[in-house]
Amino acid sequence: MSGTLIVIEGLDGSGKATQAKLLYASLLSRGKEVRTVSFPNYESDSSALIKMYLSGAFGSDPGDVNAYAASSFFAVDRYASFKKDWGGFYQAGGILIADRYTTSNAIHQCSKLPEEQWDGYLNWLFDFEYRLLGIPAPDLVFYLKVEPEVSQKLMTGRYHGDESRKDIHESNLAYLQQSRRAAEYCANRLGWKTILCSREGEMRGIEEIHDEILSAVLER
Repeated sequence: MSGTLIVIEGLDGSGKATQAKLLYASLLSRGKEVRTVSFPNYESDSSALIKMYLSGAFGSDPGDVNAYAASSFFAVDRYASFKKDWGGFYQAGGILIADRYTTSNAIHQCSKLPEEQWDGYLNWLFDFEYRLLGIPAPDLVFYLKVEPEVSQKLMTGRYHGDESRKDIHESNLAYLQQSRRAAEYCANRLGWKTILCSREGEMRGIEEIHDEILSAVLER
């Protein structure tokens, strides 16, 4: 595999999709062979179990589906996407920008486990997806860090105040708080580039955040 995989990671409301699009446009303007992809791929049949899980079909609490079972749902979706869509582009040397990736399993499924089990889970996860399934490991991961109160405000705005539209992750505040701790642990342990996206209760400017990301990519 000879391509480059850049992952934009973060909790809900952190601006992952926006930053992925801006980075794509900047690299394309520099003559790079670049594509974007977003996970989960809800347009594919491969996301069927993810939709069931997030809608509460297996239980209304995220912990009703253990970390390893839930991880397999998302991993299979990525495998199908790699095989059917972007694998050839990547293997030909293209640059792929992913809005979420295996890194999302690291964040959201670690949060279901005691902290003393996080390292063991992460070792299992990366071996499962990168070695056994054979999808590529990222070359660079950005973690978009947003203050909790800002993230909640953004998610409420996304659904225009209709809390019933949130999935079982978004609606569980205790789970989101634990996911935030897991995200910061993973970023530190795994060498992700942390981008501070909010200050004193307000989001930084979109272009300001993009410039920081682009600068790190070009250095790499």
